[in-house]
Amino acid sequence: MTGSGGWRSRSPVELVCEKKPAVGSTGMVVTNHPLGSAAAAEMLAAGGNAVDAAVAALLALTVVEPMMVGIAGGGLSHIRLPNGEHIVVDALAAAPADTHAQTFEPVSDEPARRMETVGNRSAIGAGAVAVPANLLGWHSMQTRFGNLPFADVVDPAIRLAAGGFRVTHYLAGAIAENAPLMMGDRAMSDLFLPGGRPLAFGDRLVQGAYADSLRLIARDGAAALHGGPLGVALCARIHQGADDDGYLTVADLAAARAIDRAPIVGHYRGYEIVGPPPPASSGVHITEMLNILEGFDIAGLGFGTPDALHLLAQVLAIGFADRRLSSGDPEFVDVPVERLTSKAYAAERRAEIGHVLPAEPAVQGSADTTHVTIADRDGMIVSATHTINGLFGAKFVVPEAGFIPNNYMMNFDPHPGRALSVAPGKRVPTSMAPMIATRAGRPAFALGLPGALRIFPSAMQAIVNLIDHGMTLQEAVEAPRLFTEGHVVEIERGYAGAMAALEAMGHDVAIVPHVAGGMNAIAFGDDGMMTGAACWRADGTVMATGGGLARPGVRFHTGLTPDTDPAEGPTT
Repeated sequence: MTGSGGWRSRSPVELVCEKKPAVGSTGMVVTNHPLGSAAAAEMLAAGGNAVDAAVAALLALTVVEPMMVGIAGGGLSHIRLPNGEHIVVDALAAAPADTHAQTFEPVSDEPARRMETVGNRSAIGAGAVAVPANLLGWHSMQTRFGNLPFADVVDPAIRLAAGGFRVTHYLAGAIAENAPLMMGDRAMSDLFLPGGRPLAFGDRLVQGAYADSLRLIARDGAAALHGGPLGVALCARIHQGADDDGYLTVADLAAARAIDRAPIVGHYRGYEIVGPPPPASSGVHITEMLNILEGFDIAGLGFGTPDALHLLAQVLAIGFADRRLSSGDPEFVDVPVERLTSKAYAAERRAEIGHVLPAEPAVQGSADTTHVTIADRDGMIVSATHTINGLFGAKFVVPEAGFIPNNYMMNFDPHPGRALSVAPGKRVPTSMAPMIATRAGRPAFALGLPGALRIFPSAMQAIVNLIDHGMTLQEAVEAPRLFTEGHVVEIERGYAGAMAALEAMGHDVAIVPHVAGGMNAIAFGDDGMMTGAACWRADGTVMATGGGLARPGVRFHTGLTPDTDPAEGPTT
């Protein structure tokens, strides 16, 4: 997909991309940190495939983006195998066995504060930690689908943790913003606030204890955490005989599982749009919203025009109204997938545009996430989104193990009797949207991003940018975004020119610095070339590979003696 550029003649938006794409023929890597991308590219250079590269990148990101992702977190990896099969590895976190609907005391019944708990116990500290599955998912997918020994894909992360790396502006800002909370944990403050001073841009962060933990993982795989010494260390920190002890146990870790799930497949203007199923809302509701939009001439409306934004806002309101009624862990909640993703249902909802009541604000989920999009020369693609939920997760570091656990329990509703109430083993719904689009069975593009509730609406808009507006991949990921649940319409500054018109249409509009986070994407050309793009909203970095090994049998010669090239016959 190269984009025609014709959308500009119908758009009032002046879009100047801040980053440049890269093009390659044998591999493409896009992650939200240069060192994550380097780890993935190293695996491709070593003969690994896209799964090897993705797992190496994600493990490296646990070192260089420790505020975003970790071995004790959760997430989704969407894999397209070379034979065209799609598998979604569900490594989402779940509630521990010792929890129940009244584990936490709610602060308020008001919709805006209904998820808050007394003492912030579901968000900070030992009580916030849910049963993680990131490491389980990564180890499972790599040992089944990768080419390399598992220890090889852990090695870049070990080197980064042991040798250290320079702190980016992004990480330094996160540390500074969270310093007051991080001071409450000695192991965390020693690591990120040495001497009481937050690490600044350019400082070197060395994580020796975590390097040792990664060496255990390289040796033992996921068992190092799930049934091994790292799990024992984590649970020892959670159960200290204090009033604020948590609920996660060694038994929970041993019983945890990553689950292979079949994806949701939607159809939009000749493309197959493939995404994760429940507990993720993205596959269902991106399909639903695209089905509704299919009845409109989106290209004719023009990108970023008031009429186009008005339509997007109304369709998002419909999507969120349905998400609120039908979203959750399918083991606990009946999600009517077939009805929500049908063209007939979209026609019903299309007729209701302009008459949809705003949904109650949804659960935010994790805005502090990372995403990787990777493809290899053989047609394997990985689009993966993983997190420890909030920035720096539960706000403590496991002593002598060096990793930060998740704070996923904050995503459960502390009120009993609700779809999101705490229940043992329940996975929390997610807005993660690791998407892959195909056309006539061939890959077209893959993308994803962080950003909590704003993830799947942003992914949907990028899909529309590519298919309806004919944008280049770089334009599609960097273009301005809009978000609403049916209440305030958030727009990025690129849409500021439409603000007055949207207000005249009855919208309450707010201009925000950005909607969701840094998007990573890969587009696949008919000529076998791949284009990678990352947007300005994160440290996204693209690395492409081309060329390859010499022809079999080729040797270096001075040209003074005859040589026989098996491909071309005798030469002199």
